Amino acid sequence: MSLAMLPPQTVHLAFDVAAWATAGLASGLTRRRHRAFFAQALSAREHPDYYVHLCLGAALGALAFGSANLALAGVPKMGHSLAGALAGGIAGAEVYKLRRRIRGSTGLAFVLPLALGIVVGRLGCLLAGLADDTYGVATALPWGLDLGDGVRRHPVQLYESLSLFAFALVFFRALRAEAPWLPRFGFYAFVAYYAAQRFVWEFLKPYPPVALGLDVFQLLCAGLVGYAGLFAYRASAFTPPRRARPPASAAPPAA
Repeated sequence: MSLAMLPPQTVHLAFDVAAWATAGLASGLTRRRHRAFFAQALSAREHPDYYVHLCLGAALGALAFGSANLALAGVPKMGHSLAGALAGGIAGAEVYKLRRRIRGSTGLAFVLPLALGIVVGRLGCLLAGLADDTYGVATALPWGLDLGDGVRRHPVQLYESLSLFAFALVFFRALRAEAPWLPRFGFYAFVAYYAAQRFVWEFLKPYPPVALGLDVFQLLCAGLVGYAGLFAYRASAFTPPRRARPPASAAPPAA
């Protein structure tokens, strides 16, 4: 099955824009409908330094891990990585929280935008073909795709897109019900799920192993699962401060 493609850069850029637009729309809708539910996450994000730490960490993580993986594969160019951006953004946010002495999760409001952004963005990676350097290994399975080199490959980008779409559906249902576990554990559940499924798909990519037979992104994803588990455990032992209730009105004097 062949894919007729536009120039890869054009395809990728179009889907990047669509992914950001989808994430922005999801963020706006969830914040407007569940603002009280996101109270802790939104209050931490009101300070501009939060975004400075977050964006700087995400940019550095994306470039560092994406370029390292390409270098190990013998591809001499700068790369970027979604998993690296997630890890870097988390690191930046945790540094900010440490400096401001903020406890508990502040990432819940990012979950649905991130999941849906990945769903759309990975389709762009698939349609950009071999030039995107995210393609899968050869397969004889009937759904293998020829990306232009005559080899039918695992559509690993599509696997990831469908996997995150399934997560987004489950998360959306939990959010609509305002499930009580979400504020503490929702973001960590997303990180663990994303990292676990990405770890699996990496076995279907031609990236070189670094240690223990695992590639750069598998090692990174193992670290993300560990982060999610550790911080979820810490969150289970942390009771967020309750807002003070207004004093009850004085009782009327007895007759």
